[in-house]
Amino acid sequence: MSENHHGLSVHEVVLLLETDPRDGLDDSEVARRRGQFGENRLPGARGNGTLRRVWGQVNNPLIYVLLAAGAVTTYLGEAVDATVIFGVVLVNMVVGFIQESRAESALDALRTMVTTPATVVRAGRRQTVPSEDLVPGDLLLLEAGDRVPADARLVAHAELRVDESALTGESEPVTKNETVLPIPTPVADRSNMVYSGTLVTAGTGAAVTVKTGAETEIGQIHRLVGSVRGVETPLTQKLARFSAFLTVAILALAALTFVVGVVRGEHPADMFTAAVALAVGAIPEGLQAAVTVTLAIGVSRMARRRAVVRRLPVVETLGSTTVICSDKTGTFTENQMTVLHVWTPSGSYAATGTGYTPEGQLLDASGRPVDLAAHDAGGPLRAALVAGAVCGDATLALHDGGWRASGDPTEIAMVVAAAKAGVTREEFEGTHPRAASVPFSSERQFMATAHHDPAGGGGIVFAKGSVESILRLCSGRLGADGAVQPLDPEAVHAVAAGRAGEGLRVLATAVRRQGDAVLDEAFLPESMLLTGMVAMQDPPRTAVAPAVRACREAGITVKMITGDHAATAAAIAHRVGLLDGEPGHAAGQGLVLNGPALEALEGADYDRAVERARVFARVSPEQKLRLIASMQSQGNVVAMTGDGVNDAPALRQADIGIAMGRGGTEVAKEAADMVLTDDDFSTIEAAVEEGRGVFDNLTKFIVWTLPTNMAEGLVILVAILLGTTLPILPTQILWINMTTAVALGLMLAFEPKEPGIMTRQPREPDRPLLTWPLLRRTGLVSALLLAGAWAGFHWALGQGASDAEARTLAVNLFVAVEAVYLFGCRSLRRFGQPGGPFSNRWLILGAAVQAVAQLALTYVPAMNTLFQTAPIGWQAWLAILAAAVATGVVVAADKRVGSGEF
Repeated sequence: MSENHHGLSVHEVVLLLETDPRDGLDDSEVARRRGQFGENRLPGARGNGTLRRVWGQVNNPLIYVLLAAGAVTTYLGEAVDATVIFGVVLVNMVVGFIQESRAESALDALRTMVTTPATVVRAGRRQTVPSEDLVPGDLLLLEAGDRVPADARLVAHAELRVDESALTGESEPVTKNETVLPIPTPVADRSNMVYSGTLVTAGTGAAVTVKTGAETEIGQIHRLVGSVRGVETPLTQKLARFSAFLTVAILALAALTFVVGVVRGEHPADMFTAAVALAVGAIPEGLQAAVTVTLAIGVSRMARRRAVVRRLPVVETLGSTTVICSDKTGTFTENQMTVLHVWTPSGSYAATGTGYTPEGQLLDASGRPVDLAAHDAGGPLRAALVAGAVCGDATLALHDGGWRASGDPTEIAMVVAAAKAGVTREEFEGTHPRAASVPFSSERQFMATAHHDPAGGGGIVFAKGSVESILRLCSGRLGADGAVQPLDPEAVHAVAAGRAGEGLRVLATAVRRQGDAVLDEAFLPESMLLTGMVAMQDPPRTAVAPAVRACREAGITVKMITGDHAATAAAIAHRVGLLDGEPGHAAGQGLVLNGPALEALEGADYDRAVERARVFARVSPEQKLRLIASMQSQGNVVAMTGDGVNDAPALRQADIGIAMGRGGTEVAKEAADMVLTDDDFSTIEAAVEEGRGVFDNLTKFIVWTLPTNMAEGLVILVAILLGTTLPILPTQILWINMTTAVALGLMLAFEPKEPGIMTRQPREPDRPLLTWPLLRRTGLVSALLLAGAWAGFHWALGQGASDAEARTLAVNLFVAVEAVYLFGCRSLRRFGQPGGPFSNRWLILGAAVQAVAQLALTYVPAMNTLFQTAPIGWQAWLAILAAAVATGVVVAADKRVGSGEF
């Protein structure tokens, strides 16, 4: 079938689809076409099965090493070691499985969205059928409140207006007609088509179904969402590389241990056990748990700041974000048209308050609230407000403690503006019932209503519409005292042009007080008096501008991507500061690009234009995908916000997709990684701050755990190389790893954010987890631990201690040094603790728990038997304390000297 029904006449569409524009299809033809085209539903998607999800948790190099070590220790009869190793693997698998993202939920939401009843004409009979039963050629009947069930070409209409914001990003309902359009016309401008999933806000229409199911525009978006693979987060990528590096290093050290021991004449089985001990000691078993706990705490903190995270790694991704791409409608703006200014022949007024809640005031030129009761009842301000309230079908009512609005957004805005001044349609029509009306149409561009006027014994007529159409109806203007004044059309146009230049939509109002309540459109021209003009806009949220400034200070670039018109998008961008303060840019030059301009660019020219621009207007879902991919190809970590169906593919493509919780579609929420419960762009700033804090705490854990694990492996390796007794046994190494990771290391997850966290530049996306400063610190602390444990062990032997007592000293020395070093890791950038020494009480509690555990390991007989330890005297504890203090002093000195950025 044709892909360009908007470029065909109604007659051609009817012939192409072999249908009847009056009687529709008959039942037998519907059945035949249903067999040919299938049901009008989006196809299901095959998700990951349970086994595949389990395999995803196991498929990790470090897990392989742990499983191999567990198998070997089981074979060698080391039950305690094997149990601990397999327990670590099981816990990691369970946590990962539970956190598995439900990636196909976005597709399920799309399928639900397009399931709706449909009114059709078949064999000349009007009937209601499930939307799944529609076939190409069906004759659809549409009226206000209907959700369009399929893509269709209009064959008849009466003042039909459709809200397409969820599909195209267009903030205002689109007036529909039957006019044949050029083939290249983009979807957002195809006024002779209606599309599946959009909402009829006014009027009626009849349309021939041309596309169903996966062939519809929403079906194309469904395919895009399904084809976009979730992007790995920076943390996931870095941990994968980190795991691969550690795996190679650990296996190399273990192999070296085995070979050297065998060459020195040791028994191969003993050397294999030693090699396994080295591998298990060097693997940071607590890393995965630390990552999960730290991210989970970040999720909890974000939830308190109204950002709900659906995937744990997203928390860290926010901290690495370099570009935030935001939809305009409903994200930067309220998605509720609001009257900002009222102009009348007697003066200009500003309206306060935003959205569909009648809370606010009208302020005069000096900023004083307007008392409408003090105005002449016959003056232009009251007449303009009444005209805006009664010329339309929008309603505003208090329901369950909140305001509920319905109807065309423009009409709702005028009803709300009137209500702020105490004027309501219900009150006016209670005394002046509507007698007749002339509905709005794209041809006449105005609406008029006639009302009985009991006081005057006749009728009163109000009109509202475009400035040009209302001026054609007016022969004069209404003065402040109700008298007729001369009309200066050029002056009116100048005022309107000034407001339009600010990105506002301007409508004019008029009144005729004489005559009866009979309304004849033919007698309206030059019979009315101009009462004023209202200027409205979908306003930006009040907190957006400060949030944009905060993001810029944090080194994050903010861009707007919208399906709306360039002029509207640019006006909002200016108001929130998106186009201000860009060094090297002429005012507006290259900062605003529209869809056709982007289509004309290729390769490097495209990437340069994308990098430079701050606003992308009139873009399609496919273009949003390409924009995100271009930014990612330039090394950016991209966050994308949105609320509509048209945003879903880009939300999946972005490193982090952020949906609006209140005004967003279910499709956008399910495609996103994070949902803002307050729909406020400024919440993203708070989420970024929390994300940076999470990454800081993860880095602190890695800086703390790597030296300890490395030192444990080195203790085994050095002992084998020198052919001496092991200072620490494999079981004791497992005790150190598991207890310190839980009682000490995990406590770093509760660290408060460091001062100035939002004045730093984002972490470079390509910076590896193993930076040179981290490797340097790892080497320093590993050497200190190795030297301390080795010296302590042999010192104890020299004092006549048994092997068990000497090893107990070495184990306690290891843990004491780790505890002191932990407090030094609370800040990576400064000397001292952020927020004071007691700002993280969990860490102090953990250190106390670890101390009790070490005393139990040393003095409880059952623990002595299980872990081959023995009680030690006070001289040993002094040696342990001295080693711990010395390590703390050396690390503090190294930090003061400065070792670079971790």
